[in-house]
Amino acid sequence: MSETETKTRSEAGTREIIRRTVHLRGLTDIMFDRYPGDNDTKLEPWQKLYLGGQEGRTICLPSANIMSFLSAQNTDSAPKRLLDSRKYKAFTQACGSFVTIGPRMIPFIRDGKPIEFGKFVGDADIESGVYIDRRVARLEKGIPNPKVRPVLPMPWELRFELTLLPNRQIQEQQLMNVFSEGLLMIGLGTFRGQFGKAEVVLWE
Repeated sequence: MSETETKTRSEAGTREIIRRTVHLRGLTDIMFDRYPGDNDTKLEPWQKLYLGGQEGRTICLPSANIMSFLSAQNTDSAPKRLLDSRKYKAFTQACGSFVTIGPRMIPFIRDGKPIEFGKFVGDADIESGVYIDRRVARLEKGIPNPKVRPVLPMPWELRFELTLLPNRQIQEQQLMNVFSEGLLMIGLGTFRGQFGKAEVVLWE
């Protein structure tokens, strides 16, 4: 953070556009469960991944997933878990209004290269290491709900651009703190808390 940025910062918020490159490193495997758009469509396990890239084989995380992590009020989010119940809604609203993240599909990286999905042979893909997790969740009244979901094992990393627009509500340091602590507490992807934990290794 430059001296100029520090001087132009008010007690709350920022007076200028702040752009940061953020680099995350996974601390646990990350699970996926892409929603097909309705409750009737059934997806194969590989279809529950988010795939992008020129050949549609690169495993990605939608930036919307990270925005939900920062701004969701009705589902679990970092501010909802970490902040006072009287303050978290204002923080989530500010993130939704003044924070942007790109690109739209963020590729997972391993050893400096995008991780590409091959195909499942049995319950695993040799190329990416993705494996199928099978378990049974319990709905209301103990009704079993079998879940079959793909999981990307460590090591994995993500790199993306975060922009904080001028505002009077949140400071960059507040945002970074909630982001970093939230990654350790609830993580990204689905079945968060057990899967998808990460650490911030670069924010500049």
